[in-house]
Formats: sequence, structure tokens, C-alpha cells
Amino acid sequence: MREALFYKKLDNNRVQCLLCPHECVLQQDSTGVCRARRNTGGCLYSLNYSCVTSVALDPIEKKPLYHFRPGSLILSAGTFGCNFKCSWCQNWTIAHSDAKTMELKPAGLAEMARQYASRGSIGVAYTYNEPSIWYEFIYDTARLIKEQGLVNVMVTNGFINREPLEQLLPYIDAMNIDVKAFTEEFYSKYCKGTLSSVMDTVESAARSCHVEITTLVIPGLNDSPEEIESLASWLASINPDIVLHLSRFFPGYKINDIMPTPRETLENARNSALLHLRHVYLGNI
Repeated sequence: MREALFYKKLDNNRVQCLLCPHECVLQQDSTGVCRARRNTGGCLYSLNYSCVTSVALDPIEKKPLYHFRPGSLILSAGTFGCNFKCSWCQNWTIAHSDAKTMELKPAGLAEMARQYASRGSIGVAYTYNEPSIWYEFIYDTARLIKEQGLVNVMVTNGFINREPLEQLLPYIDAMNIDVKAFTEEFYSKYCKGTLSSVMDTVESAARSCHVEITTLVIPGLNDSPEEIESLASWLASINPDIVLHLSRFFPGYKINDIMPTPRETLENARNSALLHLRHVYLGNI
């Protein structure tokens, strides 16, 4: 374990985590919503600091990032835990279950990235589960990666407080941020989070690095042309060249009563988004 950044001590050995907008208040020996931060002895510790569940060499387009170093490979790594509770989670075995991990310290991942650079890898992507809750590990690793002239990429739900985000952004070259839907009701009911916090992250990140957005289009939940157009209009107000990926939903994890997104629904969503954005792609089709 490593002592966490961004928390404050309270009375009676309690602590409050300040990494994400949940701002969990933790009693002695309790763990946050993310399952990755625990109060031990009145101090907050990261439980996943050097714990890696998956490492792979992926095409950059798989993140998905289509307009950032296209045709490149990138070393991808993930840990366990998540600060959202999405019922359709595609990586639930590491986000919400007890996945097996191996120890890999920042210097070890940085050395691996250097070795893979000879095979065309451009750096490291922090992905698979929610990387923001791996904050201390990413902060330490990302600086080593930059020293080697390589890039850092995050694939994230964007649910992070502004201060930790702004301290990390100078070391991040690109982000793919999930915007799960464009209503607070959806975020509250299906993600246990807030849309406004994610919007703040998108706006801050877009001022600092390359940003692309992914929205999983779920039939009957967030697939109306009006909602997609509102999302696209807001993104265009930041930058009409922001890339939007509209991804096809497939049932899984806790949702098995919704059919896969029809191709027609995705095409209609893309047409709505193209009223405002220049680059809209369909995924998982």
C-alpha cells in the first residue's frame, strides 16, 4: 500500500477522500466506493498502487483514439476497481470483482514501455478499469514515461475532482473520456455519479491535451436523437473537432433484458451528432 494523495483527516480516526466527487468519508478499516482506497490507522492508503491486472500491446484505435497518432501501438495497463457502478460494465471482472493482480512498480512499467518502443509503441495507456482511482501509480509512472519522450494516455469515465485532475494533466497527452449519457438522471440512476462532474473534466482536459469522447448508445436509455444532438452541441461549443465515438451496446454483466443497439439507431445518432461535430464514428458494429 502507499499513502494516498488528496484526502483530509477527520476526528475519531476518520478520513475523507478528495480524489473524486464521491468524497467518501471513511471510518477506520473501511474502503471507498472504488474499492481501491482504505482508511488504515486514520490515514488513507491506495490499495492498488503497484497492482496490475492486465498488460497488453494494443492499437491506439482500440482505446478508442482515432485522431491521436493513428496507426500506432501503445502499451496498455490496468488495475482493479471503479468509482462508477454501471450495470453493463464490460470489464466488471476487474472493476467490481476480486481479480488476480501482479506487482509492477512505476519504474517497471516505464522500462517495459521503453522496451516496447522498439516495436512501435508510443507510450502507455492507463485503461481497462477506471484509471483515475489508480492516481498515485499513474502520477509516478507518467512522469517517468515523459522523461523517456513517450506519451501517456488515459481511458476514463472522467469522474475526478478538479485539483487532482489539474495536477495530472501536464503529464497526459491524450484522453478518451466516456460521457455515458447527457442527463443527470441517467448518471444518478445507472452510474451512481454526476454528469456535471464529467462535463467539468472534459472541458478542463480539452484545454490541456487531445480529447476524444465515447458514448455507449443503449436502447431506450440514452439513444434519443435529441439527447445525442444536445451532447454533440455541447462538445462543439468546446471544439467542433472533438471526436465522438458512438458505440453499440451489447447485453452483459447485470443487464440482459435489452437487445443490442440497432444499426439504424446508431446511424440516426451519428446524423444528429454530425449537425454539430466534424468527426463522429460508430463502434462495436
